[in-house]
Formats: sequence, structure tokens, C-alpha cells
Amino acid sequence: MAETLTIAFVSHTDTSGTFRVGSHHLARELARFGHRVLHLSTPVSLVHRVLRRGEPTRDEASRRGIVTDADGVMHLVPRTLLPAGIGPLSFAPIFTRAFRTSSIDLVFVDQPTLWSNELRRLATTVVYRPTDLYEHGVKARLQRAAVAAADRVVATSGAVLTALGVPASTPSLVLPNGVELERFILTEDDVREDRAVYIGALDDRFDWNAVREMALRLPEWTFDIFGPGQAAPESLPANVLLRGPVSYDDIPLILRHARIGLLPLSDAPVNRGRSPMKLYEYLASGLAVVTRETDVLTDDPDTGVVSYGRSRSAADAIHVATASASPNLPGSAAAAAAGWSEKARTLIGFATGGAA
Repeated sequence: MAETLTIAFVSHTDTSGTFRVGSHHLARELARFGHRVLHLSTPVSLVHRVLRRGEPTRDEASRRGIVTDADGVMHLVPRTLLPAGIGPLSFAPIFTRAFRTSSIDLVFVDQPTLWSNELRRLATTVVYRPTDLYEHGVKARLQRAAVAAADRVVATSGAVLTALGVPASTPSLVLPNGVELERFILTEDDVREDRAVYIGALDDRFDWNAVREMALRLPEWTFDIFGPGQAAPESLPANVLLRGPVSYDDIPLILRHARIGLLPLSDAPVNRGRSPMKLYEYLASGLAVVTRETDVLTDDPDTGVVSYGRSRSAADAIHVATASASPNLPGSAAAAAAGWSEKARTLIGFATGGAA
């Protein structure tokens, strides 16, 4: 390895809750490469604490200060007076506590509400790493500022990169999300049942109507829906089972008992450019995948991905997917090329011009 770098991820999601996101995996891999890495996520503000908004686990994490995990990544959920995007976060004292200096080598920013020109002053290299499309509001405004100031831009999909309007003079890269291969892997003990599974947030990005349509088409199948969020609509078919949130550690076992992974994306604009990690986790686990077709997610019969929305209905797509061999060995093989270690190596190489 070349020199040890001081690296900060300024991200939207911390590791205390249900979800794991790309910045968590990239931070882990860069720490394993020998770099000093801080993962900093959206603060818990006094406003949130007074109104008791947000997950209790985030408030608990914010009380602990900087915590170092088993891979050597430092994690921090800051505590602030005002919410992100309204009140500024002071990065210099945070970096000083983590690295004993306020000046660091590299910062990756994927939470636009935490963008600050202070990052430009403190970091030798600033990389803006958007994971979603923001068309309006505070996030869109701060994202424009981040893109204008960044040394480099890394987007998780071509659709996101195109929408950003990155200046021609700014180097850019499309680096889709990946999969933790050692966790999501086929085993000889896998027992496949006629189950379709979704694991993720149940919010405005999720399409209950598509799930209903698929479940009605396959009444003999079980549709397991895992995740926190909004209450489900009434009168779902009896074969749709709401399982609630699930730990990241428990996901592999769940997937090993299913045949099809679901990505029932709504028509929310933010979904147009998403690169869902769940796609690669489903594939690595040997599942066929049924997904709404977007600018990023399309039909791919060679890897067992079946899309709907443009050329077929959700009901027809799930019917087609049932004919896929189980386990989905071509899909698993395709996912093997999307491991986070190689993603991290590509990322750090692009950001630094060759360091790993």
C-alpha cells in the first residue's frame, strides 16, 4: 500500500439502525486497506430530541461520541442545535478529535444537507458522491453547491451523474453499489421455497400496488415484506406477510429460503437513478429479481432480472420470474464481480490518482 490517508465519509445513514448503505461498506474496505477512516452521518439535533423525532438508536449513538468498530472505522453521529440543512455543522473540531488534526487528505460527501465550504478548506481532495436524484428543495440547492466545489464526482448511476450537470473540467465516475460477498453467498444448505421477498424501507419509494398485483397473480406463493416505515394499505392479499424490520445480520438466512427478490419501486423521481444494493444482495444469494424498470434497472434475462412497467405488468413479470432456475447461478456469478473490496479500490484510485 502507498501512504496511509486520513479519510472522512460525510454520509446520511449511521450504522446504529436497520440499514447498511454504500458508505458503510466503502469505509470498512478502505480501513482494511490501512487508511484511517471516519464515518460521520446526519446529526441528531436538539429539535429532533425535543420533539422526539427519529430512531431512538440514533439518539443513543449520538451520546456515545466517536466509536471505533472491529474493522478500525471510526463512527460518529454528531449532536447539533439545528437540523442538517438549516444549521451548519462544524467539521474542524470533529476531524481534530478523530485524526488529531483538522486537515485531512480526503472527504467523500453523499449527504447534501451536510455540505459546507469548510470541507473545501479542510480536505486536500473533496469528492461528491451522490446516491440519489434531488430535483427540488434544500437538498437540490446544496447538491449544486457541492458539485460546483468538488474536485471529483462519483455517482452510483449514469442517470444520477447526467442529472448533476457536472462541469466538463471536473473528473467524474459512475460506480454502482456493490455487495458484501462473504456475507451473501450460496451454500449447500440453502432450502428454496416458493417465496418472494422484499427487504428495505416502506416509504414513498415503495409501490404497494405492484406487490398486490404480483401476490394476486401467484396466490400459492408467499410474499415476505421486511422493513420499517409507513403502515401497509388495507386489503392486501392474505399471502402478503408483513414481517417488520430485520437486522442486517439476519438477511442472508432469509434470502436463502426464497426464490425471488423484489424491487417494487414507486414512480417517485428519486427512484429514477437509484442503484439498489439489494439488487446485488439478491443476486449473490441466488435469487431471481423482479424490479420496476427505471433508467438504471432493466430487463436482463442472462442474470435472472425481470423488469416491469414499460413492456409488461408486475403480474406478468413475477410469472416470468417463476420459470427461472433456483438458485439463480448466473445471477450469483454476475454479483461476484460487484464486491465492495474492488469497488473501494476503484474509488480510492479515482479519488487519489492511484493510491489504494
